[in-house]
Amino acid sequence: MSNRVVCREASHAGSWYSASGSQLNAQLEGWLSQAQSSIRPARAIIAPHAGYTYCGACAAHAYKQVDPTVTRRVFILGPSHHVPLSRCALSPADIYRTPLYDLRIDQKVYADLWKTGLFERMSVQTDEDEHSIEMHLPYTAKAMESHKDEFSIVPVLVGALSESKEQEYGKLLSKYLADPSNLFIISSDFCHWGQRFRYTYYDESQGEIYRSIEHLDKMGMSIIEQLDPMSFTNYLKKYRNTICGRHPIGVLLNAVAELRKSGLEMNFSFLNYAQSSQCRNWQDSSVSYAAGALVVH
Repeated sequence: MSNRVVCREASHAGSWYSASGSQLNAQLEGWLSQAQSSIRPARAIIAPHAGYTYCGACAAHAYKQVDPTVTRRVFILGPSHHVPLSRCALSPADIYRTPLYDLRIDQKVYADLWKTGLFERMSVQTDEDEHSIEMHLPYTAKAMESHKDEFSIVPVLVGALSESKEQEYGKLLSKYLADPSNLFIISSDFCHWGQRFRYTYYDESQGEIYRSIEHLDKMGMSIIEQLDPMSFTNYLKKYRNTICGRHPIGVLLNAVAELRKSGLEMNFSFLNYAQSSQCRNWQDSSVSYAAGALVVH
């Protein structure tokens, strides 16, 4: 057995967000200062994973609900954009680099997840190509900086899961969600609209195209707030909304459903919604972003 430490480099630094620690820190502080901490401490958040110029301000509304004094482990569930995956995958790395400071993977939890036989291993290349987890690392580092030596992360790459697999992973992860020292970050953008995304749903009764997109997204967001996995699945089947993190969201909703069976009361609220641009004609395109948090009563 080799004891070599495997590091995942911050491969999107310098393009999707600043590679300068001081510049990045100032940006994150600026966005966080604009957000309200209304529903701390979050047990789970949903936040976007686009370049920070597009979604950094939106994501701050979710990260503002994180309480570093109670959080000791951060699960980050992101969809796979580059490799076909029908299950979930774990990283081969020990350390995830960020321009702020390095984050350490919780190898004990990883070992427990391995034992279930439900996970595969992604390559370092797949890990570094993927942005859905990485875009949450600087924000996680920032939100947790006051306790930076006291927490670990559990990155999970989520494949194109069937409904039954979403249930299976939800059930498996529910015991971790039940623990107040764990935080779940669900990485997802919302509607990807336009011909380049092959998605041009338009309800003219809503007015301009961007208003139709917002109406569609907010319908989905209010269904997520109901915390009912079946309703969310039915919504996706009906409208085919291009929510890229639908499977990580499905896993979270199934984990919550599992815990609610035992009487645990939970509440999810969306706090912010944004679009990369306002679509008014068929040549336009945009991606939507939403930030929200789950609290346990």
